[in-house]
Amino acid sequence: MTILKKKTFPSSQESEGRHTASAEQYIDLSEMSFDDEHIMGEAEGGTVVKVGELFRYEDLNLLTSEVYAGNIVILDFTSIASDDLTLKRITSELKHVARDVDGDVAGVGKNLLMVTPQGVRIDRNKIKGGL
Repeated sequence: MTILKKKTFPSSQESEGRHTASAEQYIDLSEMSFDDEHIMGEAEGGTVVKVGELFRYEDLNLLTSEVYAGNIVILDFTSIASDDLTLKRITSELKHVARDVDGDVAGVGKNLLMVTPQGVRIDRNKIKGGL
């Protein structure tokens, strides 16, 4: 199979000093920042969505502390998905954390769990597009 690259020509925006992404350019989003960008949370008292990865049961302490701090945590448990005993211990602990903070916990993907703080509920009904 042959892959062809589309030749792009400078647009009027690029000639004025503004750059746009072409078909051959990639943007690393982790390196992007904006002048007015800041993270809500500790400074403003807002809720932040945190993404964490579980490799073993002992990783829970750090991740659940985020829920106690009022943040939403999405946990990727792919690395332990085949270990039924550890997975049962983790889900049991997350249920206790959600109960402690009057939050919620639910599976949101094949290997993803979401834990929310007080006042945030997870809707178990999927929004289906394209119907």
